[in-house]
Amino acid sequence: MASQKATGLRRIISAFGYSIAGLKVCYKHEAAFRQELLVLLVLLPLGLWLGQTGVERALLLGSLLLVPLVELLNSGIEAIVDRFSGEIHELSGRAKDIGSAAVFLAIALASTVWLLVLSEHFSW
Repeated sequence: MASQKATGLRRIISAFGYSIAGLKVCYKHEAAFRQELLVLLVLLPLGLWLGQTGVERALLLGSLLLVPLVELLNSGIEAIVDRFSGEIHELSGRAKDIGSAAVFLAIALASTVWLLVLSEHFSW
């Protein structure tokens, strides 16, 4: 008997469940993800309060959300590398370093957005 894949609403519900499971496993196993979520929880209300327009709020909040998003992708890359490569290999290290660089750039982007948006409102 051929397997039938879920479609429509059932597929959406299943996908949501897989997404929640991914967030939970990353939270459980990745300290960096937990730290980034803590920063996100502290700065999200601040971004809503400090942003004076919808665009500013979107920039402040969107740049913050980008950091854990990239961390999720980086953690996925690291899990795959660790799963399929038990030995130390140059390409494995390169993949992990590139993922880490992506997280660094996301943090740099968020920091820059916050600095530029807030510099418009405060004379430093």
